[in-house]
Amino acid sequence: MRVATGQYQQLINNSLQQNQDRINQLTLQLASGSRIQLPSDDPIGNVRISRLNREQAMVTQYKDNIATVKVRLLKNENYLSSMVTDMGQARDLLVWAADGSNTSDDLKSMSQSLVAMRDSVMYTANMKDQEGRYMFSGTATDQPAIQFDPNAAPGARYTYIGNTDSQMVVVGNGITQAANVDVKGVQDWLNKIDQVISALDVPGATANDPATHAAIVAGLDGTDDGMDLVSNKIAVFGGAQNILSTLDTNLSNVSLSNDSALNDLQQTDVAAATIDLNGYQLALQATYKAYAKVGNLSLFDVL
Repeated sequence: MRVATGQYQQLINNSLQQNQDRINQLTLQLASGSRIQLPSDDPIGNVRISRLNREQAMVTQYKDNIATVKVRLLKNENYLSSMVTDMGQARDLLVWAADGSNTSDDLKSMSQSLVAMRDSVMYTANMKDQEGRYMFSGTATDQPAIQFDPNAAPGARYTYIGNTDSQMVVVGNGITQAANVDVKGVQDWLNKIDQVISALDVPGATANDPATHAAIVAGLDGTDDGMDLVSNKIAVFGGAQNILSTLDTNLSNVSLSNDSALNDLQQTDVAAATIDLNGYQLALQATYKAYAKVGNLSLFDVL
C-alpha cells in the first residue's frame, strides 16, 4: 500500500501534536498538583468538585455563625450572671433589713447599698454591644430595654420597652439559634426594690412598722422571682451552648470528609502522572526519530 508524502506528514504531525498536548497536560498537573486543569478533563469529577466546594462554603458559613452566636451567648450569660449576683446581694440586705433590731440609720445605709445594686442591674439591662446596639431589647436594638421615668411614683418608674422577639441565626441546614435574649420581667424587680428603697429612706423608718415590713417582704419575694427569671434564661444559654458545640463538631467532621473527597478528586497522582509523562516523552522522541529516518528514505534505496 502506498502512502502519499502529504498524508504521511499529516499523520506524523497529528501524532506529534497529540503526544505534545498530553505532555503539556501532565506537566501542568505535576506543577500545579491539580488533576483537572479544564472541566473537559473530567466533566463528572468537575461537577462533584463544584458541589463539594459549595457544601464546604456552606459549612464554613455555618461554623462562622456558630462561633459568632457562641460569643454572643457567652457575653449575655456573663451579663445576666452579674444581675443574679447583684440580686443575691440585694436579697441578703433585705433579709438583714427585716430584722426589727435595726435602727433607722442602719436601714438608711442599707437603702444606699440597694440603690447601687438597683442601678447596676438597670445599667446591665441596658447594655450595648460593640456596635452600639442594645443587647437585651429583643429585636428592638435601637432602644434601651428598660426605661426609667423619674416623674412616676416609686414602684412604677421602670418599664420594659423592648420586645421579646428573637434574632435567629442559621447555624446548620434547616437549623436556627436565637442569638439574643430579652430581660422582660427585670423591671418588676427594679420596681420592687425601688419601693423598698423609698420605704427605708423614710425618716425614723423601722422594720417593725407594718408598711415598711410589708415593703421589705415584697422586695424579698420580688428578688426571688427576679433571680429565678434570670437564672432560667442563663440555663437556656447553657443548653444552647452544648447544642452549638455538638453541631460545630459535626460540621467539622463533615468539612474533614469533604476535604478528603476534594483531595481525592483534585490532586494529581504524582507516581502515575510521572510514569505517563515519561511514556509520552519516549513516544515523542521515537516519533521524531522515526520521522527523521523515514524522511531520509528514497525509492532508489531499494532499487
